[in-house]
Amino acid sequence: MPRLPRPSRSWVGRALAASGRGVVRLMKGAAAHPFVLLWALALLLLVVTWSTTTVTHDVPDSLLPVLALMTVAPLVVLAAGQRAVAAWAVSVAASLVWLVVPGHADWPMPWPVTHFLVLLLTVLVVALAGAVREVALATVVTALLFLVVMDTGLKPWAIGVVVIVAFGLLVRWLVLSRRQIARQEEEAEVERARRAVVEERSRIARELHDVVAHHMSMVVVQAQTAPYRVPGLTPEAKGELAGIEESARAALQEVRSVLGVLREEGTPVATAPQPTLADLPALLESSRAAGMDLTWHLGVDPERCPPGTGLALHRVLQEALANASRHSPGSSVRVELLPVHAEDAPRAALLTVGTSPSPGAARPVTEQGGGHGIPGMRTRVEAVGGVLTAGPTPEGGFVVTAQVPLDDRPGLGG
Repeated sequence: MPRLPRPSRSWVGRALAASGRGVVRLMKGAAAHPFVLLWALALLLLVVTWSTTTVTHDVPDSLLPVLALMTVAPLVVLAAGQRAVAAWAVSVAASLVWLVVPGHADWPMPWPVTHFLVLLLTVLVVALAGAVREVALATVVTALLFLVVMDTGLKPWAIGVVVIVAFGLLVRWLVLSRRQIARQEEEAEVERARRAVVEERSRIARELHDVVAHHMSMVVVQAQTAPYRVPGLTPEAKGELAGIEESARAALQEVRSVLGVLREEGTPVATAPQPTLADLPALLESSRAAGMDLTWHLGVDPERCPPGTGLALHRVLQEALANASRHSPGSSVRVELLPVHAEDAPRAALLTVGTSPSPGAARPVTEQGGGHGIPGMRTRVEAVGGVLTAGPTPEGGFVVTAQVPLDDRPGLGG
């Protein structure tokens, strides 16, 4: 025989489940808003004190609301957002007022139970949130108060105050420790993420170094062995191959010196001296040997140029010549490096790289062209305290000027 439905039991179950969910929501709301819980506790104790004070004390009914409000006043102070020590002070003051209220002969302490509990609660809150001096003051004063006014059987509550304070301090220490651990874990996680990014960038840079070094090595090998592999080369062609080999070797050495430091720890890194102002003639000669129509005049003594400034000028000239050969093939290039005098002494150097209009329809060089050459030159010059300008000339050419100070200042390679 099939069972009949039991609507009454189903209704009771749903009601209990809804009540349970309501209690859970209420508890979560109280935890999220502790001031609401304090106000609710104050209201509850107000009602209890008002209705039970006559059981322990002989007072007229007209004073019951006053005494009840005096009892819950510390909770109101806490709910108003005041400091814990202020609530404790209000509770102690109320305790002193209760001493003059006549109590029943069989009641062992001068306060009702509700006020006693509120006083202990304020001491616990001071231990949880007060300063060290406030915690010590609340502990000593409350313990002395219990020893003086309570009956002999309740005087051990002075030790109970110390136990309550110790418990509050333990909880406080645990909360602070967990917060500190959480903060350290967050900082460690951020550091791990930053380190992962740095390691990934280093890995990419190492791979770039390996790829560039491999291909540059192949260029060197091909240029070096071409005279033996290809018969019938003219002396001019052999000279061109020798120039290619020399330029590729120099480029490979610079790549290794710059990116070689990205090798794994413990791996030896080959280093080389950074270029200086004294290396400009060799750079100009190699560019001319590569077929560039190039003239120059160098009027600055390399001995008067700091290493960082010399490196910046070398890189600027190197990039400017590369741009000229790439974007203006067949044009003539004029390089001048002149001192800028101030008070009969050279204080700065002015580098000018001017390119004539290209006979071909080459694309003009601009900073908006998508490359990083001119921004990189500007960064290097500004790093040593100089100024760089670059732009087309009215005749259709292009000119790069860099003025850098010659006083010794920290910079690239310095």
